[in-house]
Amino acid sequence: MDTNDYKAKIGTLIQESRQNRGLTQIQLAKALGTSQSAINRIEKGGQNISLEMIARISDVLSHDIMTLNKSSKINFRVHGGTKLSGSIETKTSKNAAVALLCASLLNKGKTTLRHVARIEEVNRIIEVLQSIGVKVRWLGDDGDLEITPPKKLDLASMDVAAAKRTRTIIMFLGPLLHQYYSFRLPYAGGCNLGKRTVEPHMSGLKHFGLDVEAKPSTDYYQATVAKKPISNKAIVLTERGDTVTENVIMAAALYDGTTTIRNASPNYMVQDLCFYLQKLGVKIDGIGTTVLRIT
Repeated sequence: MDTNDYKAKIGTLIQESRQNRGLTQIQLAKALGTSQSAINRIEKGGQNISLEMIARISDVLSHDIMTLNKSSKINFRVHGGTKLSGSIETKTSKNAAVALLCASLLNKGKTTLRHVARIEEVNRIIEVLQSIGVKVRWLGDDGDLEITPPKKLDLASMDVAAAKRTRTIIMFLGPLLHQYYSFRLPYAGGCNLGKRTVEPHMSGLKHFGLDVEAKPSTDYYQATVAKKPISNKAIVLTERGDTVTENVIMAAALYDGTTTIRNASPNYMVQDLCFYLQKLGVKIDGIGTTVLRIT
C-alpha cells in the first residue's frame, strides 16, 4: 500500500466514525482544537497525520481508528553484511517553507516556491495570506506554490482564527514594518508578549523603529513604527533562534542602510531565506555563519 492509499483509508475510517457519532467536521475540529479545513483534508486523505493526532481523534470519537502498540520496549535484531543501494525522496522542510511564505510579502511581483510541504502549518499561513488579499495557488501535484501579493494588503480582513493557531504569524512583523506605520497582529499561537518565544523578536526589530504593545483585552499586538534616520546598524540577537534571525533579516532586507546581525542562526532554513532574498536583489554576506551583513 503506498502512502496515498494509507492516508485515504485512514481518512475514510475517521469520516465514518465521525458520522456514526453524529458529529459535523466543524464539531470535530473544535473538539481537537484545529480547523474544519484540516479535518476535511484528513478525511479526503490529503494530509499527513501523526500517531498522536490519530490517538486524539480516537479519544474524541470514542472509537479506536487504529490499534497502536503502546509497549514501552521494542527490540530489533539486525543481521548485517548485505550491501545496500537505492534512493529515497526526502521531504521538504516546513520551517523553510513558512519563512519563505512570509518573505513573499517583500516581493512586489510573483513568487513561485518549488516542492512546498503540504502540512497544517503551511496551510494556516496560506489561509492568512489569502485573507489579506494575497493570491496563492498550488501548481500541479509536485507541491509548487505561486504567491502574488496585491498592491496593498487588506490587514483589516485578516483571518484571525487561522493567525492565532500559528506561532509563525509573529514573522509578519519584519515584512510589514516597512509598509505600515501602525498595524496589529493577533497573538502568536497563544504566546504572551514578553515570554522567551516573543521577546527576542522585539529586541531585534526595535532597531528598525518597531514598538509593540500587548492589548490583552483584544488579544492583539499593536505595532507602531517610528521613522528613524538611515544609518548602519549592528544588531546582536539575544537568542540564536531561527525565526528571530529570519524576522530581523526580513526587516533589514528593505532597509536602505547596511545591517550587521551577530549571533544569527546559521541553519538551513535561514540560508534558504537568504538565497530567496538574493534573488530579489538583496545583498547578503556571511550566509551559513553567525554573522550576516545585509545591504
